[in-house]
Amino acid sequence: MASSGTVTSGEYIQHHLTNLTFGPKPDGSWGIAQSSAEAAEMGFWAMNLDSMFWSIVLGALFIWFFSRIAKKVTEGVPGTAQGFVEMVVEFVDENVKSSFNARNEMVAPLALTIFCWIFLMNFMDLIPVDLIPHALTLFGIHFQKVVPSTDPNVTFGMSLGVFFLMIYFSIKVKGVGGFAAELTMHPFEAKNPILKVLFLPINFFLEAVGLIAKPVSHSLRLFGNMYAGEMIFILISLMFSGGAVLILAGGTLQFIWAVFHILVITLQAFIFMVLTIVYMDMAHSHH
Repeated sequence: MASSGTVTSGEYIQHHLTNLTFGPKPDGSWGIAQSSAEAAEMGFWAMNLDSMFWSIVLGALFIWFFSRIAKKVTEGVPGTAQGFVEMVVEFVDENVKSSFNARNEMVAPLALTIFCWIFLMNFMDLIPVDLIPHALTLFGIHFQKVVPSTDPNVTFGMSLGVFFLMIYFSIKVKGVGGFAAELTMHPFEAKNPILKVLFLPINFFLEAVGLIAKPVSHSLRLFGNMYAGEMIFILISLMFSGGAVLILAGGTLQFIWAVFHILVITLQAFIFMVLTIVYMDMAHSHH
């Protein structure tokens, strides 16, 4: 779009930051938004079709690839694909063993799924920003964000999933009374029964704030870093409409940022996984 000369830089950026959104329109009908303003007006019930599509496709790709390798695993010298899968599994397993002190057979598969799924979603950021959106315009699809982790709905959804698991296992392991005691009996403690009662609402407020902050920070950390990375790619792509010198400079910058971004996308997947393991460990820990 930038090279066509028909849109401004601001319109180009806005276009690439707009999801393919499906939701209710002002007249009561449902359909796909034709502009970012119309998408914003759709409200809570709007669905970002591109984020859903790419996240589901990438999740299915992870399941298919790992299950395929698992069915063909051999005890001898592993092939390249098997060696790669074993390396990833061992890496995740070591992190679970070092951070999770209880026993729950679900935690390691959960951590593996989160790490690989988020890495694949983040990896979509390395695809040239105009490639897929431009190709889809041939089919009448004018908006397409291919990096699901730049959508706060996706990152919040994943963090809330982890949060609900944390609450579930906290109640399952400690009981309702034990979980309630965690929220009300500290950080302030007292032997005096009157002070103990007075501290209950104060402790609950402080612990509730910390509890709610976990999924918020968990999701915003991933979203913020990936959104910033996507924005930089979009800004660099604007240079390709400025002549030969800017094209050369833009290509160089894009290559440098892509190489650096490989570290970013891996690190963000790792951080999300580690925090998930830590939260699961907290849910299984008795205080």
